[in-house]
Amino acid sequence: MKFDHDPNSKLGLPFFSASFTRRQMCLTGLAAMTASALPAASMPDSKKITLAFFADIHGQLEEHPEMYWSSGKDEIVPAGGVARIAQQLKEIRAENPDGTITLDLGDTIQGSGHVVMSEGETMIGPINALKLDCWLPGNWEVIYGKKVLLETAAKLKAPAIAANMRDATTRERLFKPYVIHQAHGLKIALIGFTDPDVPLRQPPSFSEGIVYEETGILQPLVDEASEEGKADLVVLLTHIGLPKAVSLAESLKGVDVILSADTHERTEKPIIRGNTWVVEAGAFGSHLGKLELFVENGRLSRREWTLIELRAGQIAEDAEVKALVQKSLAPYRESLGRVIGSTSRPLFRYAPVETSADAVLADALLAAGGTEIALSNGFRFAYPIDTGDITENDLWNYYPINSRLKTGKVTGTQLLKFFERELENVFSKNTKRLFGGWVPRPAGLTFRFYANRAEGKRIVDMRVNGHPVEADRAYTITSCEREGDALTTLCRMRDVADVTLLEVDAHEAVRRYLKEQSPIMMGQPLRVVPLDISATVRSQFLL
Repeated sequence: MKFDHDPNSKLGLPFFSASFTRRQMCLTGLAAMTASALPAASMPDSKKITLAFFADIHGQLEEHPEMYWSSGKDEIVPAGGVARIAQQLKEIRAENPDGTITLDLGDTIQGSGHVVMSEGETMIGPINALKLDCWLPGNWEVIYGKKVLLETAAKLKAPAIAANMRDATTRERLFKPYVIHQAHGLKIALIGFTDPDVPLRQPPSFSEGIVYEETGILQPLVDEASEEGKADLVVLLTHIGLPKAVSLAESLKGVDVILSADTHERTEKPIIRGNTWVVEAGAFGSHLGKLELFVENGRLSRREWTLIELRAGQIAEDAEVKALVQKSLAPYRESLGRVIGSTSRPLFRYAPVETSADAVLADALLAAGGTEIALSNGFRFAYPIDTGDITENDLWNYYPINSRLKTGKVTGTQLLKFFERELENVFSKNTKRLFGGWVPRPAGLTFRFYANRAEGKRIVDMRVNGHPVEADRAYTITSCEREGDALTTLCRMRDVADVTLLEVDAHEAVRRYLKEQSPIMMGQPLRVVPLDISATVRSQFLL
């Protein structure tokens, strides 16, 4: 499809509002002529397709605290929940009953206590109640193994689409690579592509039996959907992160829209590359993305993007879906509601560099391991913990994988190389080198760095317990075990010496720490400090 735009505008953005095409601007002088006054032959054949989607809900079924900053200030308010998503989808469908397509872009059955304890079963009924058109498996959908993934897909009423997941033995695709959805007489190709780095990003045992293909498979599929499928619009559903989705928009031909997921980004405005729009709609069920595509006389004439904040008080909840959620969660209320600590300041993630919540987790590991340094993984998931009680539910949200702890010894040189690589994974200008989540969160170790420098030249002034790191000295370290990793690997750091697997796990370490240290008073940790970007930047893409 073709779309008028100004190729010289910054980031490929149109030089006009997303609501007006160049042709419409030229016709403003004819505003007095109503549509009814036009000859029948000149009446436009106008059709609207609405794409409504969410992603990275991470097992969050009900209303929860959420941090919003769209107004220019941070505020934590009640928001989200599948019942609120259901109500909003109902209203969107009512606006365009024959032209609305509803989608889930993955990371749905991981990220909370109840969903881990039920291996995703608690999500099935509520997600089915949303009456989605299709869904894309995310990088965490393999958490319970291939067998459970396929069983989950069979229980969900919406079909799964993923072009690049194959059975390791038969080499057959696990799911359809795309579907052709018909609406308003138009054919819309929905192509799915999930993260090919899953076997490296997640504990290796999770994706055993699955082979992932790279982006090279996409252009032939786009061409096939357009030519053999005779698609009028091509929509690519991706779970690879916003920077990589934008890179695909720069290289693929014939794609009208890329819906992005994985990085939990909130794109207030669409990112435009050539004729392709890229959008991402946050996480935890706190947002819903709505992209409207207007086709006139077979031509994509304009598009409108809305990132909807699902705030309590502004968006109602669907009563039937809310009751379904309550029923699904009932068996877990007592155990997950148990209070294990308290905090006098809000604890949250939402930053690629460092966060108050992760500093608490790293401190808990440090205390449990009795070492000089501890590392907590740079996870993205979990909504904020507001001031007051901290519960088992909060613990599972922040640590949905409960692993035993490991201790070992690493040299100063190893520490420097490890963090240089992790910073490259987060801030590389080459999207092919971006990998995983955010910067691992340290305790006992500090450093400053330049996000915009090359790998190997970013870090300055690395210290352990206030003393400059010595290249050849061995430092003791604590981190979590990853199922399937070699004993000598800690938090993706390889070749660690004198490794010991402890009896205590990450959850118990946090419980013990909270019992001793509550109320928590953690603010900005100031352990990993960027020198060329804001310390509180909330995106690894829009720096």
